[in-house]
Amino acid sequence: MLTIPNILTLSRIALVPVFVAAFAMPGENARLIAFGIFCIAGLSDALDGLAARKLRAGSAFGRMLDPIADKILVATALMMLVSEGAFDGWKGLRLVPALVILAREILVSGLREFLAGLHVSVPVTRIAKMKTTIQMIAIGAMILSPIVEPYVAGVRVFAYAALWVAAALTVYTGYVYFRAGLTHVSPAPEPRPETPVKGPHVGAPHIGDRV
Repeated sequence: MLTIPNILTLSRIALVPVFVAAFAMPGENARLIAFGIFCIAGLSDALDGLAARKLRAGSAFGRMLDPIADKILVATALMMLVSEGAFDGWKGLRLVPALVILAREILVSGLREFLAGLHVSVPVTRIAKMKTTIQMIAIGAMILSPIVEPYVAGVRVFAYAALWVAAALTVYTGYVYFRAGLTHVSPAPEPRPETPVKGPHVGAPHIGDRV
């Protein structure tokens, strides 16, 4: 079970509390450390999939854990940015892409749990991988923007724009997954009424029956 891809996935989860601690600390150095940890965790997402294919070390445990690790990392980073006030302004409209992304993750997680009971797996599409990549870039830019913005104009605007693109792809992939899940949802068949047996011996005891 502890293959290289699974170790990379577990390390991504283990880096989350380290990222939170670095993000919460004041100072530019702490923010740079938080950014570096987030980049390492995001890079491990690509590396564990590559290692699973190259080493042929894919496993059911890895397929289960990998999307969970991604959701923990993304949700934690978004909540830390929200707590910092990165989404303040525009009467709350800046918060919309973050809410859309989190809502989609809850939807897909519930869908995966339901389909797992039916022994149906939900494959990751290329658009979903693209969404994850853009999402990681956007969140990374938002984490770094307080330091870079005074020197490079437009970093925060780029981060918000990328996050809106990720949110749009999130809605699309969420719809695709939900539509695929509906194909496995069918009402339980109604019980058929018992058909009475017709014949001369209906109601009459048979030989050997206890009467």
